[in-house]
Amino acid sequence: MSSENAYLAEMVAHHEEAVAAARELRRSPLAKMREFGAAIVTSQSTQIDQMQQWLADWYPNRTEQPDYEPMMRDLTGLSGQRLDQVFLQDMTWHHMAAVMMSQRLLARGLAQHDEVAALARTIRNEQHDEIVEMRRWLRDWFGADWHHGPRDGGWHGMHGMSGSRGGGWNGMHPMVGPRMMG
Repeated sequence: MSSENAYLAEMVAHHEEAVAAARELRRSPLAKMREFGAAIVTSQSTQIDQMQQWLADWYPNRTEQPDYEPMMRDLTGLSGQRLDQVFLQDMTWHHMAAVMMSQRLLARGLAQHDEVAALARTIRNEQHDEIVEMRRWLRDWFGADWHHGPRDGGWHGMHGMSGSRGGGWNGMHPMVGPRMMG
């Protein structure tokens, strides 16, 4: 990611995947998970609409499309506790990617509009807090942890966004939060 334009386009694609996955939680046996999924759908759909409007207003002639590869496993065939556990494991990694994308935009000074910088801070902070919560749920409900994303046959590595291949995520600990990084 090398520009505000690229950040917005990549984050739209990233959020669209999260919204699709979170909709699957309507089938969760846990009310807390159904509520969490509905909250993700609501907040990220609103952010998608805003980012698409900014792209149309500020970058109407852009032709490049984000090089986005899905990061989450297909949840449509899962149910019950397996649905919840896989969602939490994959969404933890997915949120980590959004935190890193947002922090990278801010740290590199790539935001050209104050509104985009504010959105990046919101995404970074809210999703960091959700990572902490999802990790707690994984531990408390399933005796599991977040490490099961790419290591157990899910998506294959942290390469969901262009520019993050081969770097950025190696060694990133989810508790090294954005507030600690600047």
